[in-house]
Amino acid sequence: MLTTKQRAQLRGLGNALEPCMQIGKDGLSENSFVAIDGLLEARELIKIKVLKNSEFDAKAIMEMICAKMQAQPVQVIGSTVIIYRKSSKKDFKHIELL
Repeated sequence: MLTTKQRAQLRGLGNALEPCMQIGKDGLSENSFVAIDGLLEARELIKIKVLKNSEFDAKAIMEMICAKMQAQPVQVIGSTVIIYRKSSKKDFKHIELL
């Protein structure tokens, strides 16, 4: 579980990120979860854009991803979601949380 200070730190880092994935009318398929898992393992902090033609809103998408990927929600603004999960890689520069 993230503390308030950690979440604020991750929000600051997430503001500079470009969305690395878009979720549209097909919603979250098994392939989407595989791609998100790979992104979280490679980056730890990702930003996802939920398109207007998606059947779910951004908050519902965030909850589904976090539940399935054991990730932590950082922020939802409009149709953009920021999610964090610590990478299990050993030779990786991890995000230093406060």
